[in-house]
Amino acid sequence: MSEPALIARIPGSKSITNRALLLAAAAEGVSLLRAPLVSEDTLAFREALTGLGVRIETVEHGAWKVTGTGGAPRGGGSVWCEDAGTAARFLPPFAAAGEGEFAFAGTEQLRARPLRPLADALAGLGADARVTEPVGGLPLTVAARGLAGGELTVDASLSSQYLTGLLMAGPLMRTPLVVRGAGLVSRPYITMTQALMRQFGAYVDEFDGSGEFGDGTIQVLPGGYRAADLDIEPDASTASYAFAAAAVTGRGITVPGLGTGSVQGDLGFVRVLARAGARVEITDRATTVTGTGPLRGGFDIDMGDISDTFMTLAAVAPLADAPITVRGIGHARLKESDRIAAVEENLRACGIRTESGPDRLTVHPGRPTAARIACRRDHRIAMAFSVLGLRVPGITLDDPSCVGKTFPGFHTELERLFPARTRRAHRTSAGSH
Repeated sequence: MSEPALIARIPGSKSITNRALLLAAAAEGVSLLRAPLVSEDTLAFREALTGLGVRIETVEHGAWKVTGTGGAPRGGGSVWCEDAGTAARFLPPFAAAGEGEFAFAGTEQLRARPLRPLADALAGLGADARVTEPVGGLPLTVAARGLAGGELTVDASLSSQYLTGLLMAGPLMRTPLVVRGAGLVSRPYITMTQALMRQFGAYVDEFDGSGEFGDGTIQVLPGGYRAADLDIEPDASTASYAFAAAAVTGRGITVPGLGTGSVQGDLGFVRVLARAGARVEITDRATTVTGTGPLRGGFDIDMGDISDTFMTLAAVAPLADAPITVRGIGHARLKESDRIAAVEENLRACGIRTESGPDRLTVHPGRPTAARIACRRDHRIAMAFSVLGLRVPGITLDDPSCVGKTFPGFHTELERLFPARTRRAHRTSAGSH
């Protein structure tokens, strides 16, 4: 008789939490966000909104009560985005729809991430938005006098977050916004954004090739937002580590609250694990992954739409019986780190052969050896290689505390699920969890 599935305690979705915070802030009325993610990124986003005049309180059972301002911010101000890419991409369009002088700044890591496509798009809508040279990232200044709306094409080949920020500002513009994301990556996040906007009362629609505006074009009507109460799903990207852990340890792991009705595209990662031989069950209430033996390799897969999970697959790919190639992930080079290079560096440190190109990575099977993982201050590198550590004694992290960006309790949860496999060496003197 097989062992019962372990229940993983996965915190709320960062993507949903930060989108819902902004939509609730712009809404007329009071919204309640239940089970929000409490992490460095979401607290930075919350603090930034507070600095823009939005009242946010923690109430019973840890829910966040957001008193909306009924529109875009007024009066200007300085906004500190910390390390949060969502804050740097979502808040400037929100501010630009208001009035005043706004200055956005962040950490050195965030300053290295590009913002020029967003600044150019805001300029096309009537805002005076300026980024620094030569990188074109933070600091960014916005001289806001409202956004006119109109038709626009935005370069979304580096990040879907530019398009998301513009879409969420759409209901606050004077006329309809008709926007197309050129070279769009991470497509499911745009679908998520539209679904959440509708929950807060916005009119947003997408047109296919037969529509008036053309293929992949999205129209948003003015009219603002209305308050809504929202139960925030567990984070599908974070759940990928628990699911991969199940696949490589032969255990079953269930994540309650993450099922067929999920708005998160990264739940698609379990289909990748199924291709690698794991057993997957998705119901309306939960998802369960069970390891069935050695991972199967020998496939080539495009993970461009779920690129936040490609590191999870790559970190355990050496345990497969044949090479695995991941494609469509070029934009992952512009995240918290160059994630393709970071994964390749650390796999090679473990004695694993890899090959890469601008948007691809091939991992060959092998016998990984103990190594100290260079996290590059990237939470997803740390968590992905911690899963490999369940099979490879002696894997340590040079910066274990960087998981606080999205899952402060990650190491504790991994140890709870796998006490016999988890080594305290995962948490070195680089910081507490």
